Amino acid sequence: MDLGIGGRKAIVCASSKGLGRGVAFALASEGVELVLNARGRDALEATAADIRRATGAKVTAVATDITTEAGRQAVLAACPDPDILINNAGGPPPGDFRDVDRDAWIRALDANMLTPIFLVRATIDKMIERRFGRIVNITSASVKSPGSSPTLGVSVGVRAGLTGFMGVLARQVAHHNVTINGALPGRIETDRLLSITEFESKKMGRPIDEVHAAHQAIIPAKRYGTVLEFAAATAFLCSAQASYITAQNIMLDGGTFPGIA
Repeated sequence: MDLGIGGRKAIVCASSKGLGRGVAFALASEGVELVLNARGRDALEATAADIRRATGAKVTAVATDITTEAGRQAVLAACPDPDILINNAGGPPPGDFRDVDRDAWIRALDANMLTPIFLVRATIDKMIERRFGRIVNITSASVKSPGSSPTLGVSVGVRAGLTGFMGVLARQVAHHNVTINGALPGRIETDRLLSITEFESKKMGRPIDEVHAAHQAIIPAKRYGTVLEFAAATAFLCSAQASYITAQNIMLDGGTFPGIA
């Protein structure tokens, strides 16, 4: 399927690896011009080169900390008027909230709630003027199913705040053909999944392979998801055809969520 976004411009945050990298590849394959961002220059430049080589897309890499005002300005200078904005950031480390001080909470808020909001504020009015905009916030399946992640209270808390705000805004701009959705990954094969599983393995005193097996056993699909699967679904939310999908939080979790919505 041609997603109808060839020639569009996109900012993809945290795109040197993992889910962001996968989404960047998927959009580039559709002919989207990319501005990629991450803090690590070497990994980011390598990803940009891989995407150019594989797809022929125009890719600009901006190595900066987007949780800072200076970082956001650098990314927006490279792409001041994106048609597509993919908000994404690594979550705070797992642990007991009793051990999290105020500074750590503020860092989590900056990275996983305020930065996406500030990027939307900087770009959405031009999307409205052009009558095309696609905003996807990559958060977590735990936003809808918080009980499944007892060690991720800080992550769930700040991402839930972002989800609530975006739900309000999405309904205000839908009639301008600007959509805002959440892509909520469950257990997808990424470095983040590995780090969380290693933490749980040490905490429980169980071998990591045993913890992986236990996790996969409760997923109806009986396996972890792949970055490719996640990226394809997220790219569709950015498509011209997805103009009637907005204010949704799409679970990509192999059927783990026990509800019907």
